[in-house]
Amino acid sequence: MITTIEKLAEHVDQTVTLRGWIYNKSSKGKLHFVQLRDGTGVCQCVAFKKDVDEELFENIGQAGQESSLSLTGQVRADDRAPGGFELSIQSGQVHQIVDGYPITPKDHGTDFLLSRRHLWLRSRRQWAVMRIRDAVITGLRNFFDREGFVCVDSPMFTPNACEGTSTLFNLDYFDRQAFLTQSGQLYAEASAMALGKVFCFGPTFRAEKSKTRRHLTEFWMLEPEMAYAELEDVLSLAENMLSATVAHVIEHRGPELEVLERSVETLQKIVPPFPRMTYDEAAKILAEHPDSSFEYGEDFGAPDETILSNLNDKPLMVTHYPSAVKAFYMKRDPKDDSKCLCVDVLGTEGVGELIGGSQREDSLDLLLERIQEHDLSMEAFEWYLDLRRYGSVPHGGFGLGLERCVGWICGVEHVRECIPFPRTMQRMEP
Repeated sequence: MITTIEKLAEHVDQTVTLRGWIYNKSSKGKLHFVQLRDGTGVCQCVAFKKDVDEELFENIGQAGQESSLSLTGQVRADDRAPGGFELSIQSGQVHQIVDGYPITPKDHGTDFLLSRRHLWLRSRRQWAVMRIRDAVITGLRNFFDREGFVCVDSPMFTPNACEGTSTLFNLDYFDRQAFLTQSGQLYAEASAMALGKVFCFGPTFRAEKSKTRRHLTEFWMLEPEMAYAELEDVLSLAENMLSATVAHVIEHRGPELEVLERSVETLQKIVPPFPRMTYDEAAKILAEHPDSSFEYGEDFGAPDETILSNLNDKPLMVTHYPSAVKAFYMKRDPKDDSKCLCVDVLGTEGVGELIGGSQREDSLDLLLERIQEHDLSMEAFEWYLDLRRYGSVPHGGFGLGLERCVGWICGVEHVRECIPFPRTMQRMEP
Protein backbone atom coordinates (compact mmCIF):
# COMPACT_ATOMS: atom_id res chain seq x y z
CA MET A 1 0.00 0.00 0.00
CA ILE A 2 1.45 3.36 -1.05
CA THR A 3 0.82 6.15 1.46
CA THR A 4 2.30 9.42 2.67
CA ILE A 5 4.15 10.30 5.86
CA GLU A 6 1.36 12.54 7.18
CA LYS A 7 -1.02 9.53 7.07
CA LEU A 8 1.19 7.03 8.91
CA ALA A 9 -1.01 7.24 12.02
CA GLU A 10 -3.67 5.41 9.99
CA HIS A 11 -1.30 2.50 9.25
CA VAL A 12 0.40 1.52 12.53
CA ASP A 13 1.60 -2.12 12.40
CA GLN A 14 0.77 -2.28 8.69
CA THR A 15 3.15 -2.67 5.76
CA VAL A 16 3.24 0.41 3.52
CA THR A 17 5.40 2.02 0.85
CA LEU A 18 6.74 5.56 1.17
CA ARG A 19 8.18 7.43 -1.81
CA GLY A 20 10.47 10.41 -1.34
CA TRP A 21 13.98 11.75 -0.90
CA ILE A 22 16.73 11.41 1.70
CA TYR A 23 16.67 14.41 4.01
CA ASN A 24 19.42 13.06 6.24
CA LYS A 25 21.11 9.73 6.84
CA SER A 26 23.44 8.04 9.27
CA SER A 27 24.92 4.56 9.20
CA LYS A 28 26.31 2.25 11.87
CA GLY A 29 27.85 -0.88 10.42
CA LYS A 30 24.97 -3.15 9.50
CA LEU A 31 22.34 -0.46 10.08
CA HIS A 32 21.14 2.60 8.10
CA PHE A 33 18.97 5.37 9.60
CA VAL A 34 17.27 7.25 6.77
CA GLN A 35 15.27 10.40 7.35
CA LEU A 36 12.90 10.30 4.40
CA ARG A 37 10.93 13.35 3.29
CA ASP A 38 8.00 13.08 0.89
CA GLY A 39 6.52 16.59 0.88
CA THR A 40 4.03 15.82 3.64
CA GLY A 41 6.56 15.25 6.43
CA VAL A 42 9.72 13.48 7.53
CA CYS A 43 9.91 9.86 8.72
CA GLN A 44 12.80 7.87 10.14
CA CYS A 45 13.26 4.65 8.18
CA VAL A 46 15.52 1.92 9.59
CA ALA A 47 17.27 -0.66 7.41
CA PHE A 48 19.01 -3.64 9.05
CA LYS A 49 21.32 -5.48 6.68
CA LYS A 50 19.79 -8.81 7.65
CA ASP A 51 16.26 -7.60 6.77
CA VAL A 52 16.82 -6.33 3.19
CA ASP A 53 18.57 -7.60 0.09
CA GLU A 54 22.25 -6.79 -0.30
CA GLU A 55 21.83 -4.48 -3.33
CA LEU A 56 19.30 -2.27 -1.56
CA PHE A 57 21.45 -2.05 1.57
CA GLU A 58 24.52 -1.07 -0.50
CA ASN A 59 22.59 1.48 -2.57
CA ILE A 60 21.18 3.15 0.54
CA GLY A 61 24.71 3.29 1.92
CA GLN A 62 25.94 5.10 -1.20
CA ALA A 63 22.94 7.42 -1.47
CA GLY A 64 23.57 10.99 -0.37
CA GLN A 65 21.25 13.82 0.60
CA GLU A 66 18.28 14.20 -1.81
CA SER A 67 18.71 10.76 -3.38
CA SER A 68 15.28 9.55 -4.48
CA LEU A 69 13.92 6.22 -3.29
CA SER A 70 10.86 4.13 -2.48
CA LEU A 71 10.87 2.16 0.77
CA THR A 72 8.48 -0.56 1.93
CA GLY A 73 8.21 -1.66 5.52
CA GLN A 74 6.17 -1.91 8.71
CA VAL A 75 4.97 1.22 10.47
CA ARG A 76 5.79 1.43 14.18
CA ALA A 77 4.69 4.10 16.63
CA ASP A 78 7.75 5.62 18.32
CA ASP A 79 7.57 8.87 20.28
CA ARG A 80 11.33 9.33 19.90
CA ALA A 81 11.18 9.36 16.10
CA PRO A 82 10.47 12.49 14.01
CA GLY A 83 6.71 12.72 13.61
CA GLY A 84 6.13 9.92 16.11
CA PHE A 85 6.45 7.01 13.67
CA GLU A 86 9.20 4.84 12.24
CA LEU A 87 9.36 2.56 9.21
CA SER A 88 11.18 -0.78 9.54
CA ILE A 89 12.42 -1.32 5.99
CA GLN A 90 11.77 -4.66 4.31
CA SER A 91 12.34 -3.81 0.65
CA GLY A 92 12.63 -0.85 -1.69
CA GLN A 93 14.34 0.81 -4.60
CA VAL A 94 16.85 3.64 -4.91
CA HIS A 95 15.80 5.56 -8.02
CA GLN A 96 18.78 7.92 -8.16
CA ILE A 97 21.93 8.06 -6.07
CA VAL A 98 22.86 11.70 -5.48
CA ASP A 99 26.28 12.91 -4.44
CA GLY A 100 27.24 16.53 -3.77
CA TYR A 101 23.86 18.15 -3.11
CA PRO A 102 24.77 21.86 -2.82
CA ILE A 103 22.64 22.79 0.21
CA THR A 104 24.10 20.94 3.17
CA PRO A 105 23.09 21.10 6.85
CA LYS A 106 25.73 23.79 7.47
CA ASP A 107 24.86 27.50 7.40
CA HIS A 108 24.68 29.17 3.99
CA GLY A 109 24.38 32.85 3.10
CA THR A 110 21.03 34.26 2.01
CA ASP A 111 22.23 35.10 -1.51
CA PHE A 112 23.56 31.55 -1.93
CA LEU A 113 20.20 30.12 -0.86
CA LEU A 114 18.11 32.51 -2.98
CA SER A 115 20.19 31.65 -6.04
CA ARG A 116 19.26 28.02 -5.36
CA ARG A 117 15.68 28.70 -4.34
CA HIS A 118 14.50 25.78 -6.50
CA LEU A 119 16.44 23.52 -4.11
CA TRP A 120 16.11 25.60 -0.92
CA LEU A 121 12.37 24.90 -0.99
CA ARG A 122 13.20 21.32 0.03
CA SER A 123 14.59 22.40 3.41
CA ARG A 124 12.57 21.75 6.55
CA ARG A 125 11.94 25.41 7.32
CA GLN A 126 10.89 26.32 3.78
CA TRP A 127 8.69 23.22 3.62
CA ALA A 128 6.89 24.44 6.73
CA VAL A 129 6.44 27.99 5.42
CA MET A 130 5.06 26.79 2.06
CA ARG A 131 2.58 24.43 3.72
CA ILE A 132 1.41 27.20 6.03
CA ARG A 133 1.07 29.48 2.99
CA ASP A 134 -1.17 26.83 1.44
CA ALA A 135 -3.25 26.65 4.64
CA VAL A 136 -3.58 30.45 4.73
CA ILE A 137 -4.90 30.43 1.17
CA THR A 138 -7.33 27.61 1.96
CA GLY A 139 -8.44 29.31 5.17
CA LEU A 140 -9.09 32.59 3.37
CA ARG A 141 -11.07 30.94 0.59
CA ASN A 142 -13.09 28.88 3.07
CA PHE A 143 -13.90 32.01 5.08
CA PHE A 144 -15.19 33.94 2.08
CA ASP A 145 -17.15 30.95 0.86
CA ARG A 146 -18.89 30.70 4.24
CA GLU A 147 -19.59 34.44 4.16
CA GLY A 148 -21.26 34.25 0.75
CA PHE A 149 -18.56 35.98 -1.30
CA VAL A 150 -17.99 35.11 -4.96
CA CYS A 151 -14.48 34.91 -6.41
CA VAL A 152 -14.28 37.18 -9.47
CA ASP A 153 -10.64 37.72 -10.36
CA SER A 154 -9.41 40.99 -11.81
CA PRO A 155 -7.13 41.35 -14.88
CA MET A 156 -3.36 41.68 -14.57
CA PHE A 157 -3.05 43.92 -17.66
CA THR A 158 -4.55 47.35 -16.98
CA PRO A 159 -4.73 50.61 -18.94
CA ASN A 160 -4.64 52.79 -15.82
CA ALA A 161 -3.16 53.09 -12.34
CA CYS A 162 -5.03 52.38 -9.14
CA GLU A 163 -2.81 54.40 -6.80
CA GLY A 164 -0.61 56.57 -9.03
CA THR A 165 1.91 55.66 -11.72
CA SER A 166 5.20 55.87 -9.81
CA THR A 167 5.17 52.21 -8.74
CA LEU A 168 3.84 50.64 -11.93
CA PHE A 169 5.59 48.29 -14.32
CA ASN A 170 4.73 49.44 -17.83
CA LEU A 171 5.00 47.37 -20.98
CA ASP A 172 4.16 47.45 -24.65
CA TYR A 173 0.74 45.96 -25.29
CA PHE A 174 0.61 45.55 -29.07
CA ASP A 175 0.27 49.16 -30.31
CA ARG A 176 -0.33 50.81 -26.93
CA GLN A 177 1.02 51.05 -23.41
CA ALA A 178 -0.28 48.91 -20.57
CA PHE A 179 0.62 48.31 -16.94
CA LEU A 180 0.93 45.29 -14.71
CA THR A 181 -1.73 45.62 -12.04
CA GLN A 182 -0.80 47.00 -8.63
CA SER A 183 -4.26 46.10 -7.29
CA GLY A 184 -7.39 44.35 -8.49
CA GLN A 185 -9.59 46.62 -6.42
CA LEU A 186 -11.14 48.87 -9.06
CA TYR A 187 -12.33 45.88 -11.07
CA ALA A 188 -13.50 44.18 -7.88
CA GLU A 189 -15.71 47.21 -7.24
CA ALA A 190 -17.34 46.62 -10.63
CA SER A 191 -17.80 42.94 -9.76
CA ALA A 192 -19.38 43.85 -6.41
CA MET A 193 -21.98 46.01 -8.16
CA ALA A 194 -22.96 42.90 -10.14
CA LEU A 195 -22.70 40.22 -7.45
CA GLY A 196 -22.93 41.99 -4.09
CA LYS A 197 -19.97 40.47 -2.21
CA VAL A 198 -16.87 39.44 -4.14
CA PHE A 199 -13.15 38.93 -3.81
CA CYS A 200 -10.26 38.68 -6.21
CA PHE A 201 -7.07 36.82 -5.39
CA GLY A 202 -4.01 36.91 -7.58
CA PRO A 203 -0.56 38.31 -8.29
CA THR A 204 0.05 42.05 -8.16
CA PHE A 205 3.12 44.07 -9.08
CA ARG A 206 4.74 47.12 -7.50
CA ALA A 207 7.83 48.80 -8.95
CA GLU A 208 8.84 50.28 -5.61
CA LYS A 209 12.57 50.72 -5.23
CA SER A 210 12.50 49.28 -1.76
CA LYS A 211 14.85 46.76 -0.21
CA THR A 212 13.05 46.26 3.09
CA ARG A 213 12.04 42.92 4.56
CA ARG A 214 8.38 43.78 3.84
CA HIS A 215 8.60 44.36 0.10
CA LEU A 216 8.48 42.25 -3.06
CA THR A 217 7.98 43.45 -6.62
CA GLU A 218 5.56 40.58 -7.27
CA PHE A 219 3.24 39.39 -4.54
CA TRP A 220 -0.24 37.95 -4.08
CA MET A 221 -3.13 40.04 -2.86
CA LEU A 222 -6.59 39.11 -1.69
CA GLU A 223 -9.12 41.92 -2.15
CA PRO A 224 -12.75 41.63 -1.01
CA GLU A 225 -15.34 44.25 -1.99
CA MET A 226 -18.85 44.65 -0.63
CA ALA A 227 -21.82 46.61 -1.97
CA TYR A 228 -23.96 48.34 0.66
CA ALA A 229 -21.05 48.49 3.09
CA GLU A 230 -19.60 51.23 5.24
CA LEU A 231 -16.31 51.49 7.15
CA GLU A 232 -17.59 49.53 10.14
CA ASP A 233 -18.49 46.63 7.83
CA VAL A 234 -14.96 46.69 6.42
CA LEU A 235 -13.44 46.60 9.92
CA SER A 236 -15.64 43.72 11.02
CA LEU A 237 -14.86 41.69 7.89
CA ALA A 238 -11.11 42.21 8.32
CA GLU A 239 -10.93 41.06 11.94
CA ASN A 240 -13.19 38.07 11.37
CA MET A 241 -11.20 37.03 8.31
CA LEU A 242 -7.82 37.21 10.04
CA SER A 243 -9.12 35.38 13.12
CA ALA A 244 -10.68 32.59 11.07
CA THR A 245 -7.54 32.18 8.94
CA VAL A 246 -5.21 31.95 11.94
CA ALA A 247 -7.54 29.40 13.54
CA HIS A 248 -7.47 27.34 10.34
CA VAL A 249 -3.67 27.30 10.33
CA ILE A 250 -3.52 26.27 14.01
CA GLU A 251 -5.92 23.41 13.32
CA HIS A 252 -4.26 22.09 10.16
CA ARG A 253 -0.57 22.99 10.39
CA GLY A 254 0.53 22.14 13.93
CA PRO A 255 3.69 20.20 12.93
CA GLU A 256 4.75 23.01 10.60
CA LEU A 257 4.33 25.64 13.31
CA GLU A 258 6.43 23.40 15.57
CA VAL A 259 9.21 23.22 12.97
CA LEU A 260 9.25 27.03 12.89
CA GLU A 261 9.15 27.15 16.70
CA ARG A 262 6.12 29.41 16.38
CA SER A 263 4.12 29.89 19.58
CA VAL A 264 0.60 28.55 19.14
CA GLU A 265 -0.39 30.33 22.35
CA THR A 266 0.53 33.65 20.74
CA LEU A 267 -1.57 32.89 17.66
CA GLN A 268 -4.53 31.75 19.74
CA LYS A 269 -4.89 35.31 21.01
CA ILE A 270 -5.87 36.49 17.53
CA VAL A 271 -9.62 36.66 18.11
CA PRO A 272 -12.15 39.51 17.75
CA PRO A 273 -12.52 42.23 18.72
CA PHE A 274 -9.27 43.88 17.64
CA PRO A 275 -8.14 47.12 19.29
CA ARG A 276 -8.82 50.29 17.32
CA MET A 277 -7.48 53.82 17.28
CA THR A 278 -7.60 56.79 14.95
CA TYR A 279 -4.65 58.21 13.07
CA ASP A 280 -4.62 61.18 15.45
CA GLU A 281 -4.45 58.89 18.48
CA ALA A 282 -1.62 56.92 16.90
CA ALA A 283 0.18 60.14 16.01
CA LYS A 284 0.20 61.20 19.67
CA ILE A 285 1.78 57.88 20.66
CA LEU A 286 4.48 58.23 18.01
CA ALA A 287 5.17 61.84 18.92
CA GLU A 288 6.04 60.72 22.44
CA HIS A 289 8.07 57.68 21.39
CA PRO A 290 11.86 58.14 21.50
CA ASP A 291 12.50 55.91 18.48
CA SER A 292 10.06 57.66 16.13
CA SER A 293 10.82 60.55 13.76
CA PHE A 294 7.18 60.69 12.63
CA GLU A 295 5.73 64.06 11.63
CA TYR A 296 2.00 64.66 11.79
CA GLY A 297 0.30 64.60 8.41
CA GLU A 298 2.59 61.97 6.94
CA ASP A 299 1.77 58.33 6.34
CA PHE A 300 3.33 55.93 8.80
CA GLY A 301 6.70 54.50 7.85
CA ALA A 302 7.81 50.95 8.63
CA PRO A 303 9.44 51.93 11.96
CA ASP A 304 6.23 53.71 13.01
CA GLU A 305 4.10 50.68 12.12
CA THR A 306 6.47 48.48 14.12
CA ILE A 307 6.09 50.69 17.20
CA LEU A 308 2.31 50.67 16.95
CA SER A 309 2.00 46.96 16.20
CA ASN A 310 4.02 46.14 19.32
CA LEU A 311 1.39 47.77 21.54
CA ASN A 312 -1.03 44.81 21.62
CA ASP A 313 -1.20 41.04 21.38
CA LYS A 314 -3.89 41.41 18.71
CA PRO A 315 -3.70 43.24 15.37
CA LEU A 316 -4.30 46.99 15.65
CA MET A 317 -6.81 48.80 13.43
CA VAL A 318 -5.80 52.39 12.70
CA THR A 319 -8.56 54.45 11.05
CA HIS A 320 -9.20 57.96 9.66
CA TYR A 321 -5.89 58.81 8.01
CA PRO A 322 -5.40 62.24 6.40
CA SER A 323 -6.95 62.34 2.96
CA ALA A 324 -3.76 63.84 1.54
CA VAL A 325 -1.77 60.63 2.06
CA LYS A 326 -4.43 58.20 0.85
CA ALA A 327 -5.73 57.11 -2.56
CA PHE A 328 -8.21 59.11 -4.60
CA TYR A 329 -10.99 56.53 -4.34
CA MET A 330 -11.26 56.63 -0.52
CA LYS A 331 -14.36 58.33 0.84
CA ARG A 332 -13.84 61.43 2.97
CA ASP A 333 -15.20 61.53 6.49
CA PRO A 334 -18.43 63.59 6.43
CA LYS A 335 -17.51 64.93 9.88
CA ASP A 336 -13.97 65.96 8.86
CA ASP A 337 -13.15 66.35 5.18
CA SER A 338 -9.43 66.23 5.94
CA LYS A 339 -9.73 62.56 6.94
CA CYS A 340 -10.66 59.38 5.04
CA LEU A 341 -12.98 56.58 6.09
CA CYS A 342 -10.12 54.11 5.89
CA VAL A 343 -8.19 51.55 7.91
CA ASP A 344 -4.76 49.97 8.08
CA VAL A 345 -4.55 46.74 10.08
CA LEU A 346 -1.15 46.33 11.72
CA GLY A 347 -0.08 42.82 12.67
CA THR A 348 1.29 41.98 16.10
CA GLU A 349 4.94 41.60 17.11
CA GLY A 350 6.21 44.52 15.06
CA VAL A 351 5.05 43.09 11.74
CA GLY A 352 3.40 46.27 10.45
CA GLU A 353 0.66 46.65 7.86
CA LEU A 354 -1.22 43.50 6.84
CA ILE A 355 -4.36 45.11 5.43
CA GLY A 356 -5.23 48.45 3.87
CA GLY A 357 -8.87 49.27 3.16
CA SER A 358 -11.58 51.87 3.11
CA GLN A 359 -15.09 52.84 2.31
CA ARG A 360 -15.03 53.93 -1.33
CA GLU A 361 -16.18 57.27 -2.65
CA ASP A 362 -19.68 56.67 -4.06
CA SER A 363 -20.42 60.22 -5.29
CA LEU A 364 -19.79 60.81 -8.99
CA ASP A 365 -19.09 64.52 -8.55
CA LEU A 366 -16.65 64.01 -5.70
CA LEU A 367 -14.85 61.20 -7.51
CA LEU A 368 -14.46 63.43 -10.56
CA GLU A 369 -12.84 66.04 -8.33
CA ARG A 370 -10.45 63.48 -6.84
CA ILE A 371 -9.33 62.22 -10.26
CA GLN A 372 -8.60 65.78 -11.33
CA GLU A 373 -6.76 66.55 -8.07
CA HIS A 374 -4.50 63.51 -8.57
CA ASP A 375 -3.90 64.44 -12.22
CA LEU A 376 -5.16 61.07 -13.47
CA SER A 377 -6.46 60.34 -16.96
CA MET A 378 -10.20 60.98 -17.03
CA GLU A 379 -10.55 58.89 -20.18
CA ALA A 380 -8.89 55.87 -18.57
CA PHE A 381 -11.34 56.03 -15.64
CA GLU A 382 -14.57 56.49 -17.60
CA TRP A 383 -15.57 52.88 -16.99
CA TYR A 384 -14.88 53.29 -13.26
CA LEU A 385 -17.01 56.43 -13.16
CA ASP A 386 -19.88 54.48 -14.69
CA LEU A 387 -20.11 52.59 -11.39
CA ARG A 388 -21.16 55.91 -9.82
CA ARG A 389 -23.48 56.87 -12.67
CA TYR A 390 -25.56 53.72 -12.66
CA GLY A 391 -26.78 52.51 -9.27
CA SER A 392 -24.10 53.88 -6.96
CA VAL A 393 -24.29 52.69 -3.35
CA PRO A 394 -22.04 52.86 -0.27
CA HIS A 395 -19.41 50.19 -0.67
CA GLY A 396 -16.00 49.22 0.65
CA GLY A 397 -13.27 46.64 0.92
CA PHE A 398 -9.60 46.07 1.53
CA GLY A 399 -6.43 44.41 0.31
CA LEU A 400 -4.51 41.73 2.21
CA GLY A 401 -0.90 41.06 1.21
CA LEU A 402 -0.61 37.27 1.30
CA GLU A 403 3.13 37.09 1.90
CA ARG A 404 3.01 39.56 4.79
CA CYS A 405 0.17 37.58 6.32
CA VAL A 406 2.06 34.29 5.92
CA GLY A 407 5.21 35.81 7.39
CA TRP A 408 3.26 37.14 10.35
CA ILE A 409 1.63 33.80 11.11
CA CYS A 410 4.91 31.90 10.63
CA GLY A 411 6.98 34.35 12.65
CA VAL A 412 9.27 34.75 9.62
CA GLU A 413 11.01 38.11 9.37
CA HIS A 414 11.42 38.52 5.60
CA VAL A 415 8.60 38.08 3.08
CA ARG A 416 11.02 36.64 0.53
CA GLU A 417 10.68 33.32 2.39
CA CYS A 418 6.89 33.44 2.10
CA ILE A 419 6.57 33.07 -1.68
CA PRO A 420 7.97 30.14 -3.67
CA PHE A 421 10.13 32.24 -6.01
CA PRO A 422 10.61 35.80 -4.72
CA ARG A 423 11.04 38.76 -7.03
CA THR A 424 12.85 41.80 -5.66
CA MET A 425 14.76 44.81 -7.00
CA GLN A 426 17.93 42.72 -7.23
CA ARG A 427 16.55 39.32 -8.11
CA MET A 428 14.51 37.74 -10.88
CA GLU A 429 16.14 34.29 -10.81
CA PRO A 430 15.62 31.38 -10.63
